[in-house]
Amino acid sequence: MSLNQGYAYRETLGPAAARLTVLEHLSRSYRHSSPDEWEARIDDGLVLLDGRLADRGDVLRLGQTLVWRRPPWQEPPAPLGFAVLYEDEHLLAVAKPPGLPTLPGGGFLNHTLLARIRRYCAEASPLHRLGRGTSGVMLWARTGLARQQISSAWRTHVRRVYRALVQGSLEDGETTIETPIGLVPHPLLGTVFAATPRGKPSLSRVRLLERRRDTSLVEVELLTGRPHQIRIHLAAAGHPLTGDPLYTIGGAPRPESRSLPGDLGYLLHAERVRFPHPETGRPVEVTCLPPPSLRDSLTV
Repeated sequence: MSLNQGYAYRETLGPAAARLTVLEHLSRSYRHSSPDEWEARIDDGLVLLDGRLADRGDVLRLGQTLVWRRPPWQEPPAPLGFAVLYEDEHLLAVAKPPGLPTLPGGGFLNHTLLARIRRYCAEASPLHRLGRGTSGVMLWARTGLARQQISSAWRTHVRRVYRALVQGSLEDGETTIETPIGLVPHPLLGTVFAATPRGKPSLSRVRLLERRRDTSLVEVELLTGRPHQIRIHLAAAGHPLTGDPLYTIGGAPRPESRSLPGDLGYLLHAERVRFPHPETGRPVEVTCLPPPSLRDSLTV
């Protein structure tokens, strides 16, 4: 496999960085690397402060620009294909495979859906995102009108329905989950999204589709769009997604776990998205057949 082109990580420093040294800030903000590794990067001239080579002991000020010029690297493997489900002059809807990140991060740059879509349709921009392990329908805007109209309609006129396989047996009928979601501590990332009383209001509607031996197949409609909402809400309700390496009963990260939100193992699929067309206002529904493990007896 070939190396990618490298990437410049750029940030404008906020109050939390003020009065820290360059080394202190990088070590605290990017815990996936040790202080020794950051020392070596600074000494190798890979870190810039306001356009000049940074020194380990430079004291930071609010509003400065810090850049880490990461050299080219070999990215982790990922499935790079996608299928076009709907396309017109304003919109693009594709089927994302599980295992392909939507956006750069976590060591992925070219092995992302964004990079693949931009090769197909250079002007496309994502209207939402799916987690790395999630498959199914994802919408992209091709025009400013589409971005504006769909974004404005997102909370009230866009319907998103998912399928998931969860631990345990759910009750018949429909359940509403309203657990707030916000940031909690994480040993590697500093913070991750999880269930917390201090979080933002969040709402999911869950319906049982089929009981299996030790699991349940469910349909989930997202009524808000918090990060990892389905995984967190079902775990908070006592039914974590089967194979989820991060979220456990209660909707929090597993104690002492070093798992990351992008780690794979869970089964979650964006099955349907319904939205008003940005030009005509007419309803459009895009569907994507679930993988075999998430099909019930009526769709097999």
